[in-house]
Amino acid sequence: MPDPKHLERGLARLNRLVEARGLPGVVPATHEAAPALAVAGTALAWLVDANTLALACPVDQKVLLMDISPDLYFETEQQVGKDVMLIHLDRIGDEELSLRLHDAWEFSAPEKLKK
Repeated sequence: MPDPKHLERGLARLNRLVEARGLPGVVPATHEAAPALAVAGTALAWLVDANTLALACPVDQKVLLMDISPDLYFETEQQVGKDVMLIHLDRIGDEELSLRLHDAWEFSAPEKLKK
């Protein structure tokens, strides 16, 4: 089981980036018993472990990102064909992660929040 303090640090980082981006409607949640962030009841990001983030992402964008930066983005058999990709949190910088969180929010948030 992952060290809760490591998960707390990862979640604090995500919250800080979401706040800096000004993404409305993002709230703490759980997804599959993992700490997560959700918008309108939909998980947009959750911690798989202290160094791995699962993020909502359209399959076509996921494939492109994995091709461009396989050191940052990946999937396991569980995510193949699904709108979820995995991110190495210990390798991705805040600027790139912030962009991915924004994309996940755009993908997951209802239209009324996007206005």
